[in-house]
Amino acid sequence: MTGFARESGTLPDGTAFAWELRSVNGRGLDLRLRLPNGQDALEPALRDATAKRLKRGNVSANLTLARAERPRLAADPAALDQALALALDLAKRIPGAAPPRPEALLALPGVLRAEQAEPDEAQEAAKRTALAAAYDQALAGLAAARAAEGARLQAILASLLEEIAALRDAAATEAAGQPEAQRSRLLDQLSALLGEAGPARIPPERLAQEVALLAQKSDVREELDRLSAHIEAARALLAAGEGAGRKLDFLVQEFVREANTLCSKSASVPLTRIGLDLKAAIERLREQAANVE
Repeated sequence: MTGFARESGTLPDGTAFAWELRSVNGRGLDLRLRLPNGQDALEPALRDATAKRLKRGNVSANLTLARAERPRLAADPAALDQALALALDLAKRIPGAAPPRPEALLALPGVLRAEQAEPDEAQEAAKRTALAAAYDQALAGLAAARAAEGARLQAILASLLEEIAALRDAAATEAAGQPEAQRSRLLDQLSALLGEAGPARIPPERLAQEVALLAQKSDVREELDRLSAHIEAARALLAAGEGAGRKLDFLVQEFVREANTLCSKSASVPLTRIGLDLKAAIERLREQAANVE
């Protein structure tokens, strides 16, 4: 959800303007506007336009205005009279002091001010309309930049899903041999405790019952089936394209849950290793899913 767009131009009164829009990843849509003084009336329309185009991301929009002509300066009569009276009074108190200089008086804070013409409401409305239209163009550029990033991201996500699917299949193959491996391990443990003839002293049905209990505790078929379902759901979301980000976030949480359960049920080092690789791939998927709108 990262992107950048810029739109600039000149308003009817000769004021140059520039919109700069940036976006980075975010769980929801957060728009931060930086508008010059006097342009606050634009904010509701800008927020509405942004919400119609974007669903997620931290978006910052900055508007700069630069008038072609410098404002005319004029002296504030009251401030000038007060400054002059104070300067003359001070000069009288200091023997031989020179009279106050005009440029020194004009340099005092508050003596000079910029002349401001009475605002023309029709002209201000035209400026706001032009600025809002330029914002829409910048917003379209930002959406296009995000879409281009999304197209590249789709290939990365598809590759990660393929990796997860391959690890899921490897886990299924390894898990299929767990009951026999557990039976062999149990016999080895009995032989170590009771001697070589130890397992023969245990009724076969009792031995089968213990192996069945161990196999039930380490049965990961349900987790593997859910992983397959989640993989297909994620692929469908990527194919649909529209507004997949939040749903993909939820799916990734389910991926993590199944991978954790698989690791906790693992009864062999190879299956645990596959589970850890699976968790690493899912973490990469989670990081990339945060970029999806």
